[in-house]
Amino acid sequence: MEIYFDNCSTTKARDEVIDEMIYYLKKEYGNPSSLHRMGFNVEKKVETIRESISNFLKVDKDEIYFTSGGTESNNLAIQGIINKYSRKGKHIITTSIEHPSVLNILKYYEERGYEITYLEVDINGLISLEELRKTIREDTILIAIMLVNNEIGSIQPIGEIKKVLKEVGSDVILHVDGVQAFGKIPVNIKNWGIDTFSFSGHKIHGPKGIGGLYVNKDIALEPIVFGGNQERGLRSGTENIPGIMGLGKAVEIMEKNYVNDLKKIGELKSYFINRLLNEIPYIHINSPMGENNSPYILNVSFEYTRGEVLLHYLEDKNIYVSTASACSSKGTEKSHVLEALELTELQREGAIRFCFSYENTIEEIDYTIEILKESIKEIREITMR
Repeated sequence: MEIYFDNCSTTKARDEVIDEMIYYLKKEYGNPSSLHRMGFNVEKKVETIRESISNFLKVDKDEIYFTSGGTESNNLAIQGIINKYSRKGKHIITTSIEHPSVLNILKYYEERGYEITYLEVDINGLISLEELRKTIREDTILIAIMLVNNEIGSIQPIGEIKKVLKEVGSDVILHVDGVQAFGKIPVNIKNWGIDTFSFSGHKIHGPKGIGGLYVNKDIALEPIVFGGNQERGLRSGTENIPGIMGLGKAVEIMEKNYVNDLKKIGELKSYFINRLLNEIPYIHINSPMGENNSPYILNVSFEYTRGEVLLHYLEDKNIYVSTASACSSKGTEKSHVLEALELTELQREGAIRFCFSYENTIEEIDYTIEILKESIKEIREITMR
């Protein structure tokens, strides 16, 4: 039995996605910029998929741009906004628990004279809207906040942020990293007043190397890559056609199964939590409980163990988990997210992240619990002497 609980890092591509990609690699391989029929047919299909994604997000087709994934989408949005609106000001607001593809961009600009305000979070990983209100200034040009945190699954009150901006009379642009939210929790881009929104294919059982960016048509972004003016000039470079086709197929299937998968995975996660709390002592649930947490993500600290040691114990039994974001030094450095929650050192050291998918089962949970109990007992016999 092979059990995969690292779906926040990447998901297994569906067979239908792989078949679709192979077809476009072998049969319909034309360049959409070409003037002949092969190019035109591919271009038409790309636009069909763009429309399908825009319909799922309930936005306009021309507001969707294809990228290589979440990191590029965050870069395109944040750097594009900064470059376009820097004359207005050089103050940016974010949180202390953002993904490295956001934090490292802002660190780069901070070193070049921009002022970054990092909002703190509470024990549930949530920002204070009142603190946000107090940090907004006349020279603030951007708020960059992820919707679902990739390590603990906390869901930020994005829908309330635009209300705050209206109350203080600010036209600050709102960028949302939606990579762990896209296709996994309800998202209302227009009603929430989101200006730019990033998403990625390989988090929804699509291929790696493809993603997208929603850009409000009223927002002008400066491109950061120049070339043949593909993607309406925002993201030049020959389109990743097999990737786009795979993403399109993944979204098509996801849209059909979205509600049922959400319910099933929520029940699976609750079952897992109950067994953990009842059967394994000295644990701490780091993910918030209730409505403010994604059903797909569960972060748990097993005290008196080391996360990376426990990870390898589980790996030996063909159970795959992670200790932190896979995009952060292979997950080996200390988690800035767990540090922001002010957990104890014991809790930070013993943290494991479980991320679920539609393929996981109750049987897998039961097996994992038994292996966890055996492994933790063995580790603690050494650490608690």
